Amino acid sequence: MNANPKPYPGKSVPVRKPERSRKVVKRSPFSSLGRRIMAINLFSVIFLAGGVLYLDQFRDGLIEARFQSLTTNGRMIAGALGEAALQEVSLDGKIQYLTLNSLPIKRVLRRLSIVTSTPALLFDRDGKLIADSRRLISAGRNIVYEELPPPEVKSPVRIFFEELYDGWERLFPTNYDYPLFPTSPIPAAKDFQEIGEAINGDIARMTRQTQNGELILSVSVPVQGFKHILGGLLLTESGSSIDDAVRSAQVTTLIVFAVTLVITLLLSLFLARTIAAPIHMLAEAADKVRRGIGRRVVVPDFSHRKDEIGDLAGSFRAMTMALYDRLDAIEAFAADVAHELKNPLTSLGTAVQAFERVTDEKNREKLRAVIASDVKRLDRLITDISAASRLDAELSRAENEVVDLKKLIDGTVDAYQTTRMFTDVTFEVIVPKEQVMVNGLPGRISQVLRNLVDNAISFSPEGGRVMLRLALSDKSVIMSVEDEGPGVPENKLEDIFNRFYTERPKAEGFGRHSGLGLSISRLIVEAHGGKISARNRIDSAGRVIGAKFSIELPK
Repeated sequence: MNANPKPYPGKSVPVRKPERSRKVVKRSPFSSLGRRIMAINLFSVIFLAGGVLYLDQFRDGLIEARFQSLTTNGRMIAGALGEAALQEVSLDGKIQYLTLNSLPIKRVLRRLSIVTSTPALLFDRDGKLIADSRRLISAGRNIVYEELPPPEVKSPVRIFFEELYDGWERLFPTNYDYPLFPTSPIPAAKDFQEIGEAINGDIARMTRQTQNGELILSVSVPVQGFKHILGGLLLTESGSSIDDAVRSAQVTTLIVFAVTLVITLLLSLFLARTIAAPIHMLAEAADKVRRGIGRRVVVPDFSHRKDEIGDLAGSFRAMTMALYDRLDAIEAFAADVAHELKNPLTSLGTAVQAFERVTDEKNREKLRAVIASDVKRLDRLITDISAASRLDAELSRAENEVVDLKKLIDGTVDAYQTTRMFTDVTFEVIVPKEQVMVNGLPGRISQVLRNLVDNAISFSPEGGRVMLRLALSDKSVIMSVEDEGPGVPENKLEDIFNRFYTERPKAEGFGRHSGLGLSISRLIVEAHGGKISARNRIDSAGRVIGAKFSIELPK
């Protein structure tokens, strides 16, 4: 036998494509959302730390402050030297000449250099070095021994970050394009261009660096006597204190950055866990529901969280429970339909078989009536089942509108009074004066009302009365239909709303009702956010005088 039969000529064989199942997503412990949360938080911290570590503005501010201090000291020392340069040589006190190359000048320079802790070089107008404070201070002086203060005790954390910072500096050294500081044993004016500007009467400044990259700041100030420029004063200062201050600030910033980074990372992990982990669990539960693993999948409950995740979990659990309830309802509905269809089919099959064997015409006529009744019953069942199956989808798709219940009741009563003139049942309508409005589907609410009125008419005795009432409460509208029939058995007040349940008057023939009317009515009312109930009307003597069906809808 050929395993691949050829199709018939002229006919196409449809090929069913296999259903493409959704790929199971493997989720890592660090979700995409968590990684993005951490990346955003860490980027802001790193960007801020990088800006703080780039302390050129801080460095420039320190250099400017040192220059101002040197300028102030230079003006002070230059003024003192100008006063000391006045030489009186005549008895009448007249000044014969001015000179900087004298012992008093050197003493003043040495003294002020010690006070200001600033090395100074003094040049005459020709650029010749007159005095060097470093040589003046050390010449002929005694060596004084002083005990140094104890070294600063640093924490292991700071030592670690200082070594880390030094290692970074060695890998990526900071190069400044400054000229080299002169290293000749005897300084000359030609080595310092700012001295030339000072001799010309201007204050000048210059930033230089040594071979090791250490900064040297210098300021030149003119020395004047009686408005004559006598020479130039050069003050120098090492920039090591500036580098130390910048280094200390950067190490401190690095420590703060490390602590902030750890705290931010921990907070980001906590935030990612509190957000991404619950969503991850909800996604896994959704995948299990989709794949049908287990009859009922327990969706994680995060309702204790008073945030959006808790709201999402609550809505997801409610949606899943509604889905399971819908599946259970569909299964129960299918079982009920099969059971209800089986009864008339069995009766119909039995009647057909008996009809073939029976020869008596009178009995055959009875069997024909049974067959016709079963066929009508099947047709009624199928019609009602089809309507009930479409009802749920229609209720979920239709848009609500404002419904005037007073007009709805009046229109229903008018329709019954017009089309049921052969009955002697009377109607009594009791409604409030004000308008009564609800949101809903007018056609479906009217269907519920007609179903209740039909039941009331069918159970009412000859000359009976059907009462329709409309009342208002604080948050709802109550619409009721009352009759004067035999009422409903007390143990059946809830069962009458079940599918295919019938409790009909004895005068009615069997099979005239499918038992879906009240079930459909409850489905419609609950879809409108209301509820429907039944109870018996009791007189003062405790006797049942009829039934009352109440519909409660939100305003």
